[in-house]
Amino acid sequence: MRRVRLLLIGFGNVGQAVAELLLAKDGDIRSMHGLALQVVGIGTASHGAALDSDGLNLGRALELIQTGSDLRRLSRDPVPSDVQELLQAVEAEALLESIPVNYESGQPAVTYLTGALERGMHAITANKGPVVHAFAPLTALAASRGRQFRFEAAVMDGAPLFSLWRECLPGARLQAFRGILNSTTNLILSLMEQGQSFAAAVAEAQRLGIAESNPAGDTEGWDSAIKVAALVTVLMGVPIGLGQVERRGIEGLTDREIQQASQSGHRWKLVCGAKRIGDQVEARVEPELLDSSDPLFHVMGTSAAVTFTSDVLGELTIRENAPGPRTTAYGMLADLLNCVLPAARAFDWFASNRRG
Repeated sequence: MRRVRLLLIGFGNVGQAVAELLLAKDGDIRSMHGLALQVVGIGTASHGAALDSDGLNLGRALELIQTGSDLRRLSRDPVPSDVQELLQAVEAEALLESIPVNYESGQPAVTYLTGALERGMHAITANKGPVVHAFAPLTALAASRGRQFRFEAAVMDGAPLFSLWRECLPGARLQAFRGILNSTTNLILSLMEQGQSFAAAVAEAQRLGIAESNPAGDTEGWDSAIKVAALVTVLMGVPIGLGQVERRGIEGLTDREIQQASQSGHRWKLVCGAKRIGDQVEARVEPELLDSSDPLFHVMGTSAAVTFTSDVLGELTIRENAPGPRTTAYGMLADLLNCVLPAARAFDWFASNRRG
């Protein structure tokens, strides 16, 4: 049994879902892949840090967080004073980072991921900021250290967007994409269509834990725009920043417009898209009035979907129904396994189970 030591930075909804998934999938991962995944460090902004080279008790960590207690109570090793000190103190094979996104700079996540790679860890993130602001340097640093920088969970949670193009579509050229990438605004618009006001729909999304206390990142289109920038940067090979994505959120839509659209058989959606124009890429996020012939018309609630147009396959659509922290956590777990498990061994397990 091979032991793989992990460091978690960020222990909010996604970080906790990662811990829960590691506990739930422990038996499967041991039997399928011969791996014992063990969290030896956790770093947070508001609940302290914990370090134990023999492995932290994840069940107890979840209990402490849910009661608002300090994680330092779990430590058997000297307690680091902050995340940077934790990065230097821990001995681990991989970092899984899930702190809130910084739209403007990607910090401090970029620094954390850089520090992990410099210490010989694989760097795995659910954070869109580092993908947009530091994709090239983080990828180059990872290659120079014989490690990987992975970020599958950064867009559409656990849906395999980046790995689809990286591993399954060699030689294909992405010409354009169009989709709904922000589940919060999609839920808000769905609730407004049912008769709720904008304020009531936002409050309901907050009650469900989908929207932040300040929902502007979603409703003003920032989250959608940074996801578009991430897809363009990685999949189209054209690095762009937020300023190059034409952006308009849903705050300008009125209750009357939503209801009138519904009564006429139409529906407002916050649509993201990008397309090649010569050597450049035109990228945008804006509300669109759709009719029932549009595939995005039927994407409701917290679901998301994106259609890719390539030079070899035409249109290919990926849809994810009702994602949440657990699906994001799975995206990070899949990245981890792809980093630490040789591809040939994974295929051998798949083939043997198919035969069985």
